[in-house]
Amino acid sequence: MKYLYRIFQCVVSVPVVILMTVVTAIEVGIGCSFGNGHFWGYYPGRWWARIITRSFLLPVTVEGREHLEPNQSYVFVANHQGAFDIFLIYGFLGRNFKWMMKRQLRKIPFVGYACEKSHQIFVDKRGPSRVKETYEAARRILQTGNCSVVVFPEGARTFTGHMGLFRKGAFMLADELQLPVVPLTINGSFDVMPRMRDWHFATWHPLRLTIHQPIYPVGQGAQNVQATMRQAYDSVMSALEPQYQGYVENPDQ
Repeated sequence: MKYLYRIFQCVVSVPVVILMTVVTAIEVGIGCSFGNGHFWGYYPGRWWARIITRSFLLPVTVEGREHLEPNQSYVFVANHQGAFDIFLIYGFLGRNFKWMMKRQLRKIPFVGYACEKSHQIFVDKRGPSRVKETYEAARRILQTGNCSVVVFPEGARTFTGHMGLFRKGAFMLADELQLPVVPLTINGSFDVMPRMRDWHFATWHPLRLTIHQPIYPVGQGAQNVQATMRQAYDSVMSALEPQYQGYVENPDQ
């Protein structure tokens, strides 16, 4: 079955990824040029992610959508298991949002172009002024209303499937704007394609996205940031598969 699945990927999945990425990037670029970046920056990408996920025949389960309120902006924080995290969240979270992503991703052909045109937020750590610009962009997005941001607070994909440390930037942003933080737990992405196997064949494995209850601010300042970060970390950890429970240091953080 493994080799049949690999043949299927060569014949179906890879061509679908290439075609959908090119078409979606062009669609996003043209759409955003005419305005309504919230629409064009989200919906084409959502269908791009869904179609790619289905092209690999990966079953997806989403738990906890009932925890989210309509028209409420959130700061979503998720563990970072692998490349398929992007498809799982973009395709199946069901909320309009902007990504906070590494600036290096701007260089990916077509994907970087679409992200730039749709005003996704590139995190630039090359000095205090660049960091400030990053968070100003995130503030503007969140203050428009009915749009959220998604952050991987580990900052890098895991090498083991286990979680590393959370950085506090996303929680400081939520604290400043007094927005709820929603932890997301991703399972299965590491089993499909861990970072050590980028650009290799995917392995068939179910994907699961768990949406935890929002963590609302209780005050403002350093104490609230630390408390929210700890609670979010524990929530994400609680829904991980048993073999990936527990902290493991990530040397890439």
